[in-house]
Amino acid sequence: MNSNSSTTDSEIRHLIDAWRQAVMAKDIERIVSFYADDITAFDAVAALQFKGKEAYRAHWKACMEFCPGPGIFDFEQLQVVGSGDSAFAHWLAHCGGTDDKGETKACWMRVTAGYQRLGGQWKVVHEHWSAPFDMQSGTALFDLQP
Repeated sequence: MNSNSSTTDSEIRHLIDAWRQAVMAKDIERIVSFYADDITAFDAVAALQFKGKEAYRAHWKACMEFCPGPGIFDFEQLQVVGSGDSAFAHWLAHCGGTDDKGETKACWMRVTAGYQRLGGQWKVVHEHWSAPFDMQSGTALFDLQP
């Protein structure tokens, strides 16, 4: 690994950790500050895709309202690859939270994110969350473990 890719790896890992902390704090403005204005996001919940920061902000707000209690947002197997002003990362995320009845709901998801350095700052330009599913039943496999 050369020095430039090592620096990129470190910068992206730092960005991902700061973003994860913003999610845990339920700070929607800080969460969306990491996204490019024209982000395209493929989230696992509610819509086929979200185009633009405002659409994704509304989605994050709805997610936070669904789980108003303590949140779960833990990452494993984080991998980062970068070159120049572009990078991508993928990891497994254990995410969820406590609903209004006090019940904890969480599952493991797969995450891939694309980053570009825009105006000197790394921004998420593409984010994709997914859950594996059983082809026979069409049911999401939320009980899988890494």
